[in-house]
Amino acid sequence: MKRINIGLLGLGNIGSGTYKVLEQNRSHIEKTTGLDLRITRILEIDTAKDRGFTVPQGAFTQDADTVFSDPGISVVIELLGGVEPATSFMASAMKAGKSVVTANKAAVAENYELLTETAKENDVKFRFEASVGGGIPLIGAITESLCANEFTELLGILNGTTNYILTKMSEEGRAYDDVLKEAQELGFAEADPTADVEGHDVCNKLSILMSLVFGKRMRPGEIPTIGISKITKEDIEEAAAQDCVIKLLASAFRTPDGIECFVQPTLLNKAHPLADVRNEFNALFLKGDAVDDLMFYGKGAGPFPTASAVLGDVIAIARSL
Repeated sequence: MKRINIGLLGLGNIGSGTYKVLEQNRSHIEKTTGLDLRITRILEIDTAKDRGFTVPQGAFTQDADTVFSDPGISVVIELLGGVEPATSFMASAMKAGKSVVTANKAAVAENYELLTETAKENDVKFRFEASVGGGIPLIGAITESLCANEFTELLGILNGTTNYILTKMSEEGRAYDDVLKEAQELGFAEADPTADVEGHDVCNKLSILMSLVFGKRMRPGEIPTIGISKITKEDIEEAAAQDCVIKLLASAFRTPDGIECFVQPTLLNKAHPLADVRNEFNALFLKGDAVDDLMFYGKGAGPFPTASAVLGDVIAIARSL
């Protein structure tokens, strides 16, 4: 059985979920893949936190270079979040000959060219399935199974927090502030929900999808973005009167003049497939010239769905080594 040693940068919510899924499904992974995946080094400051599982203390380090310089490590998983130092760490890992897997949409969106080119220059793999759609297998499908298509349309519900809020406002007639507070209590929304409710999270994901679906590079700051914080009960009622719902959509279209894209609250007729995507679920609707209409649906966030995508990328890399 082939053993693959892994360095993990960050043992927070997603990092812990990844560690748990790998350990609890170890026998299944070994049986189905013939791979013995081992996280042998973990970059983490808080080594004493009770995470509900045991990590050998010798695996912890507070020096990222000890991960990059370890000759036994083949793959580095980056789950720190944020643009920096995550981007620099991923580039350093690649330059040290390590393939990299990440769920970090902010870093990938802002530094897509740097990261993909650094991987090519150093003949290593760079995979980021978990950066868009959590556990929904979007990126692999777009870049592999569907790559023969020329796409003309992309519509996505790509943030569970805002979809949860809009669902409750629509179905229960509640005010925005009331549902946001509930979402925070349930853990769907952060204490500072700005990145979600103002559309920045969706904007990062749309930036990544634009590069893959349309071959057009647009940084997040170049994409017109409006969030949901100003949506009122009256807006919801007016939409319902038109047999519509309001969804925060990532939208991109191929037009005679080029690609148009934006993130904003959008009226969707209730007959549209995306109109039935409720609560914290995500979905992506694509139109290709060969495949026609196609929709992906599932849990777009959370430690275990995201871990599923992260480990899928790790296994794909390990099989190729």
